[in-house]
Amino acid sequence: MQTMQLMLGQGVFGMADWLALAAYFAILLGLAWWVILKAKDTTDDYFLAGRNLGWFIVGASVFASNIGSEHLVGLAGSGCTDGVAMAHYELHAWCLLVLAWVFVPFYMRSRVFTMPEFLERRFSESSRWVLSLISLVAYILTKIAVGIFAGGVVFGALLPELRLDLGPLHLDSFWIGSILVIVFTGLYTVLGGLRAVAYTEALQTIILICGSALVTIFGLQALGGWEELRRIAGSEMFNLWKPLVPAGVEGTWAPVREPGRMAWYFNDNYPWLGMLFCAPIVGLWYWCTDQYIVQRVLGAPNERQARRGSICAAFFKLLPVFIFIIPGMIAFALATSGKVPAMQQALFTADGQLARDECQKAFPMLVATVLPAGIRGVVVAGLLAALMSSLSGVFNASSTLFTMDFYNKLRPGASQHQLVWIGRVATTVMVVIGLLWIPVIQGGKGLYDYLQGVQAYLAPPIFVVFFLGVFLKRLNGKGCLAALIVGFAMGLFRLAVDTPIKLKSVFPDFKYAEGSFLWIVNNIYFQYYSVLIFLTCAVVMIVVSYVTAPPSYEKIKGLTFATLTAEDRRMSRLSWTKTDVIFTLVVLGLITIAYIYFRG
Repeated sequence: MQTMQLMLGQGVFGMADWLALAAYFAILLGLAWWVILKAKDTTDDYFLAGRNLGWFIVGASVFASNIGSEHLVGLAGSGCTDGVAMAHYELHAWCLLVLAWVFVPFYMRSRVFTMPEFLERRFSESSRWVLSLISLVAYILTKIAVGIFAGGVVFGALLPELRLDLGPLHLDSFWIGSILVIVFTGLYTVLGGLRAVAYTEALQTIILICGSALVTIFGLQALGGWEELRRIAGSEMFNLWKPLVPAGVEGTWAPVREPGRMAWYFNDNYPWLGMLFCAPIVGLWYWCTDQYIVQRVLGAPNERQARRGSICAAFFKLLPVFIFIIPGMIAFALATSGKVPAMQQALFTADGQLARDECQKAFPMLVATVLPAGIRGVVVAGLLAALMSSLSGVFNASSTLFTMDFYNKLRPGASQHQLVWIGRVATTVMVVIGLLWIPVIQGGKGLYDYLQGVQAYLAPPIFVVFFLGVFLKRLNGKGCLAALIVGFAMGLFRLAVDTPIKLKSVFPDFKYAEGSFLWIVNNIYFQYYSVLIFLTCAVVMIVVSYVTAPPSYEKIKGLTFATLTAEDRRMSRLSWTKTDVIFTLVVLGLITIAYIYFRG
């Protein structure tokens, strides 16, 4: 322990920073403890906060759950290397409007705990089990592992000399940070359930937005202002349209940017066809059907609060471009101009090339170099808030899925207390698996690229069954199950092919023979492969459904647009007002303005 205490004093933190950080944890733990004392030992309270969350808590919780490690580490790193290219994913705030106006009525009427449970009511029990399994795999490979990894990256940048020696076990700042984030987050998540998660996330949203805004402000101040950023970064980094319509293909659908290269093997960053077709699939899956996000909406007391919470989250979702991507670009500009020598040394190699792997530290390095004492502590609290809110959300979602969709089915006689206890155990097990997956993330191009890749492989079948399921009443359980199995198999196959390449520390010389089948699979751009999965799943679901018996329309009444009753439509209409429509249009207008401004 002496080693750890000694190294803490050698970091970038001063006493004012430590006091600010201590104040954050004191307030956070105090709020969590207050919520835990109010909690009831029931599944409805533990997993859905008693279905009593107001619209602001829902919106802030959705945003805080989404804004996590992949943003403060991965998205800022992407801004440092590729400019505003990844802003396409962040401007998917419109997907939350689809959730608000299309899916919220179905979800709130069904009174379900989980998305797989909704799928069971629409299709079949088998579909529920398969979706639960896909979701748990996705959470372990993305949210849990990525959250743990990013905690280590943040600590590694802010306290690089931190060490802890425990006999034969030597932990550096990366692993110490990862473990600390897990322990603090897991503590209040396991004890308090969704109520503790939602209320702490509302607090963390405020701290995160304020802290990240300070990074942007002080970063621009150190650089010399917005115009200086545009001058150094250049029009290329400010061009949102380039990934969609690159030079030379304005009048064609050809996805090839470089002459002589086949589209199947095209691996340039974010080709326009991939962004046009794949990004919306992943976005709509994530925002409208993912348990991790939708669980907060399910915690609302009624359709009006759930819809307004979704619209509120859409407003919050517009912020990451300015509080994460722009700081990443500021870090690039500061390093390029040499105004912060430490950043230049960290982000550029000796021969003047940008070190892409090091760019993942862009945001925490800005915190360490441009912020004054005291403010730095507040911003680091915001970073930790992002990490902890993201992890707490996935912990709660994972435990809900495992407990309600697996254990409760296998043990229908289990008591409320037993179900809550099993949810806590499930969370612990998934954390351990996530820790073991970190080496795969370390071998990738970058955190955000890794995350988008895995989601692109696992999202299409879920997107297909939910969206086609509510729009086409003829589709049945057999078609849904076939689409899920085929899509999941295609996604896992691609992950299995990619993993040995990414495990450079284990297989440094591994590669597939050029031109072989596995080489082709590995080199298909991940977004194109995602679209291939989507098309395959859609065809499979429709064909299998139409060659088998139709579903019982009485059973699926109220679960598709074609089977809504007059009373369903009347009650849904009463749940919204002109105010909801106006704010929806404002969100769409702001998205349009962003696309107009970031045109290079």
